[in-house]
Amino acid sequence: MTPIIISILAGTCIGLTTLLIQEKKKTSDFSYSKSVEIATPSVVNIYSQILQNKTTIEPDKVSHDLNLGSGVIATTNGFILTNHHVIQNAESIVVALNDNRRVNAKIIGSDPSTDLAILKIDLLNLPSIQIGKSSEVSIGDRILAIGNPFGIGQTVTAGIISAKGRNSIGLNTYENFLQTDAAINPGNSGGALVNLKGELIGISSAIYSSTGGSQGIGFATPVDDAIKVMKDIIKHGEVVRGYLGMEAQKVTPSLAKNLSLSVNHGLIVNDVTKQSPAEKAGIEVGDIILKVNNNPSEDPFQVKHLITSLKPGTSISIFGIRGQQSYQANILLEKQPTMRRAANQY
Repeated sequence: MTPIIISILAGTCIGLTTLLIQEKKKTSDFSYSKSVEIATPSVVNIYSQILQNKTTIEPDKVSHDLNLGSGVIATTNGFILTNHHVIQNAESIVVALNDNRRVNAKIIGSDPSTDLAILKIDLLNLPSIQIGKSSEVSIGDRILAIGNPFGIGQTVTAGIISAKGRNSIGLNTYENFLQTDAAINPGNSGGALVNLKGELIGISSAIYSSTGGSQGIGFATPVDDAIKVMKDIIKHGEVVRGYLGMEAQKVTPSLAKNLSLSVNHGLIVNDVTKQSPAEKAGIEVGDIILKVNNNPSEDPFQVKHLITSLKPGTSISIFGIRGQQSYQANILLEKQPTMRRAANQY
């Protein structure tokens, strides 16, 4: 075989290989099938039976309502992540797997402050989902939402990450939502938000809607936050959070002008709880907090997230101003009380 013929054959092989690679890439660009294949076995349908209170008209009548939702198998030994509101007040819970197995589930614990709950099922060969990192998610990333909308069965919808760190929606005490335009409807709650690798990046939690159906604004709890909650509940039966015991709001230029403040940035303290770590450290109403752990404190939601992410017994430093005098305080965080006076306290 002459060198010329060998060269022609080699070139043809290279060309065909390149075309095949390009065709495969083109197919993957227009299909989510691989991502779906990886993730869907780990997403379950949840049916919880709710016992309703007796009515005044018929006091002996007891009614049962069926609450529909979704969940995600997070570990091979059967721990399931879902929403607190999916299983709230449930008398019994049935989990339906993608392979048509059905089993009763036990509530391990829940955290209303983040609207998360942990269930446990005892079955063999459970397909746990691959855990991604929500901290690495970017606005504009393509994602999939998988759940059980309206109880019709497992459904996949596609969209993008529309925003990160949504924290003033008014749904939960601690909000740090991923926002997406993927269709999320009643029944999707507790289901999976996954990236195109099929990795879990969030737990679908709520929608913003005037109709009750999807209007392109859905919210999911980031998986980084959800895993922390799950580990605490499994280990302690509850979420253990750091507690400072004060409320504060952002100092804006207009607020600084109206109150004749010495600075036009930071957080101004508007409440300090009696016998709290903040009071013990000498923090007073009217103080302006400029730094927490040497980081500028401009956003009360970010500071609240920092405080509650730390464990009781952790020491933090606060740099503040009282009048014209600056000060620094080292504060030992305590365990957050079960009942707190205000949702924006930390």
